[in-house]
Amino acid sequence: MKRVLLILMLASCTSLTLRAQDKARQPKDLRTFIKINPTSFISSLDLTVEQMLSDKLSIELGVMGIYTDYPDYLLAKRIDLGQKKPRISTTQFVEAQGLGFRAGMRWYLGRESGVLHAQGTYFQPMLFYKKIFYPKENFIINDVTYTGDGTKNVYGVQMLMGRQFSRGHFVMDPYLGIGLRTKVYDYLVYDEKNGVATPDNGRLVQVLPSLHLGIKIGLGF
Repeated sequence: MKRVLLILMLASCTSLTLRAQDKARQPKDLRTFIKINPTSFISSLDLTVEQMLSDKLSIELGVMGIYTDYPDYLLAKRIDLGQKKPRISTTQFVEAQGLGFRAGMRWYLGRESGVLHAQGTYFQPMLFYKKIFYPKENFIINDVTYTGDGTKNVYGVQMLMGRQFSRGHFVMDPYLGIGLRTKVYDYLVYDEKNGVATPDNGRLVQVLPSLHLGIKIGLGF
């Protein structure tokens, strides 16, 4: 019986010691988090800053440096769902550049009150905007060169659920969700009709649902 009590006392002491060590390694007053999204590297560099406003509420702002629109090429050109397609060439999609912005609020669910540390399960509505510039493209008709170009504006809303984990100052932020986005393509191309160059200054508007799945990693301060 004495051995059993001794073993229980040692186990309890060990458990309390480990918990104390975890709390010592885990800062409780990290208010600002800087994160990148490696799942977006195929087309952009996505940087976000999260700032705690209270123990369960934070604001997240982000900026995107876009260096190709190739993923949209796959959706617009390779996947045929009967939708109307923009008159943007493959080269223009691949060599596109742009800039994007996002802003959202986070509500952390079931967190310890009074602890300013962004971790745990959260719900986040998010608004975003992207501006894409397609490179100029030449059209040679009757030995005369005409120059066309294009742009795209994207407006969207996302509803995300995620769970942010932290270890010291390092954070991991996996998330998933759904959204709705509006794409507005403006383009200028030239066609040859009866030997005459005819401009097509067109606009295409697409409203599509979207699915979001990714992870952000970063540091807290």
